[in-house]
Amino acid sequence: MTATTPALPGPGGVAQLRYLRRLFRDPSPVLDELREAYGPVCALGAGPARMAVVGDPDALRDLFSASTDDFRWGHRFNVLGFVVGPGSMIVSDGPDHRRRRASVQGAFGIRRLQRWIPTIVDQTDEAVDGLLDHLGPEPEVVDLYPVGRRLVLHVVVRALFGPRLADRADEIGDLFQRPQDYLESPALRQLPHPLPWTARAGVRADRRALDAIIDSEIAERRRQPSGDPLDVLEVLVQDPTLSDAEVRDQVVTLIGAGYDTTAASLAWMLWRASLAPGVWASLRAEADEVLPPPGAGATDVGPDELRRLELADRVVRETLRLHPAGVLSPREAVADVPVGDHVIPRGTLVLWSAHLAGRDPQAWPDPLRFDPGRFEDLTDAQRAVADAAWVPFGRGARRCIGFALAQMELTLMIARLAQRLDVRPTADRPPPPVGMVVNRPSGGVPLRVGPRGGLDPAPATTGR
Repeated sequence: MTATTPALPGPGGVAQLRYLRRLFRDPSPVLDELREAYGPVCALGAGPARMAVVGDPDALRDLFSASTDDFRWGHRFNVLGFVVGPGSMIVSDGPDHRRRRASVQGAFGIRRLQRWIPTIVDQTDEAVDGLLDHLGPEPEVVDLYPVGRRLVLHVVVRALFGPRLADRADEIGDLFQRPQDYLESPALRQLPHPLPWTARAGVRADRRALDAIIDSEIAERRRQPSGDPLDVLEVLVQDPTLSDAEVRDQVVTLIGAGYDTTAASLAWMLWRASLAPGVWASLRAEADEVLPPPGAGATDVGPDELRRLELADRVVRETLRLHPAGVLSPREAVADVPVGDHVIPRGTLVLWSAHLAGRDPQAWPDPLRFDPGRFEDLTDAQRAVADAAWVPFGRGARRCIGFALAQMELTLMIARLAQRLDVRPTADRPPPPVGMVVNRPSGGVPLRVGPRGGLDPAPATTGR
């Protein structure tokens, strides 16, 4: 840092300790407070615990365009490695990361993704059928968060393993619950130790059980390939650059990253679409025009139909703008990194924030208002600003590898749900967020739910 480079603004003394203590328990309001007091790029901590919060869209553009060799993801603060394994691409750096990501990237090609479209629609219909079977004759208040989580889980398991493990999807979800709860626990509880009968020991046991399931499937693929063109595991097993341990870690990573995050996004989308006047009805009208009716089968639903779900796509984008699954994403700078008017010194833990970028008042008019129409008819200049500030999946070489699948799932699911269900909100605004690793609505998604045509028209509400 030169004499002409301004130091990052930020709190000091007791105020800094207060921010730090709260940041890793309830990050969203703390980030909003930091931006209000110090701007969208600021410093926290000191010495080996030095951090930089980066939420300004222009600064993020600089950050994402920097060489990945200027950062480390397998750093000492990255607790994900304990759950996903040391061979996971998300805790890898350098050549190991490039090799592991390239193997998974081939399994997530766009043509392969598009062949999952009928499966997503069918699984959504199955979830709706199960829900309606348990509803009484009158509409009821139902927490749709667990319904959505189970739906996403079944899609992810089918995408990774094909139909072979479809019946074990709930078992796999149960084995992921304790590790996910562990990652949300206070940092002191996550300190490494070998002690038995603790939460950490329980996570190790669950991971061993998951490994046993995956190992069995790896062996089965080697003995008798499924020939299923949608089977991601088979693609990974056939890659000679990956060891079996690396295959296991990628599968655990893909289930964990593709399950809880997408389910949380669906939960926020249900809140927002049910609260915003006219949005649910408009989603239904679009779905009626594009998708076949329930019971007609989804085999003919493909990329063309997905592209025609324009409102559903905008609802997804607007929801992810306001509620990215990860409000903070860490990487450690191993070189001095210029961002905007500042330089982040090497050794700093960089906490970039899609939450701050998505609510930046310079990029988004009336940023707290839910408005899917803001993505319509953009000029080239407006589109460039929106692209820089819409980063729920990151950017560049470390962009979330499952971003296209997640957007596709969410678009098809919200369209089909609107086509088949009536929903009414039980509050006049979304609940506060909860979760450090995955940002989800506190209290779930309790909505009044009935079959299509079973509820009176929704009252007008601001949806704010």
